[in-house]
Amino acid sequence: MRLNKFLSESGACSRREADELISEGRVTVNGKPAALGTQVEDGDDVRLDGDRVGAARKKARPVYIALNKPTGITCTTERHVAGNIVDFVNHPERIFPIGRLDKDSEGLILLTNDGDIVNEVLRAEHNHEKEYVVAVDRAYDAAFIEQMSAGVRLSDATTKPCRVDRLGPKLFRIVLTQGLNRQIRRMCEALGYTVEALQRVRIMHIKLGELPLGRWRQLSPAEIAPLLPKGGPKPPPSQPPRPQQRPPQRPPRHHDRRRR
Repeated sequence: MRLNKFLSESGACSRREADELISEGRVTVNGKPAALGTQVEDGDDVRLDGDRVGAARKKARPVYIALNKPTGITCTTERHVAGNIVDFVNHPERIFPIGRLDKDSEGLILLTNDGDIVNEVLRAEHNHEKEYVVAVDRAYDAAFIEQMSAGVRLSDATTKPCRVDRLGPKLFRIVLTQGLNRQIRRMCEALGYTVEALQRVRIMHIKLGELPLGRWRQLSPAEIAPLLPKGGPKPPPSQPPRPQQRPPQRPPRHHDRRRR
């Protein structure tokens, strides 16, 4: 088994994160620094930052959850980072986030212990939609919507055309199929606006719904099925979500860590 797959199936991280950790020299196999593409066999001593990683848990029940992330929470599995998402969720299984949502942003993010679904969600060529509701610091005009929709030139790239809808004088909805770092904030800054609040309300077919800020829920089988690789196992049964959307809110002073 390839090392990155072993790490993801152990619940330590996603395959993409595993490759980053291996490249950074933080993973060893039988006491030697690992390289990308390293094969792992039964009985090998695999360690991440000096801590042994358990055997891949193929028979473990897969976990797929949706979190309404508050601002101030960082989407990292690094436990030494204050406010990391793993400690915030405090799930009994070893889970990791699928992708990222800025620390200053709130809203929908998915977490799992199934490394096989990460590429399905994150691969750019799949053009999966992510929907956001955004508040800026001042009223905008029709030209702003047109420029945001057509694509905005940034320092490292020009954004792809996207759908932007007016919701209010300072509030709009934007649907992206691209995932540049802090993309929406940078797009607005390039046009002379500052984002005051940003909330992700949808990833692909999965909606934030009525999920309260700081809470998480299990994905339903209908939500899980499109995420699984073809020919993979059937999704476990769970309760279906209740759809709803709401505009972004100012970050509360105290986050509610209780889960549903």
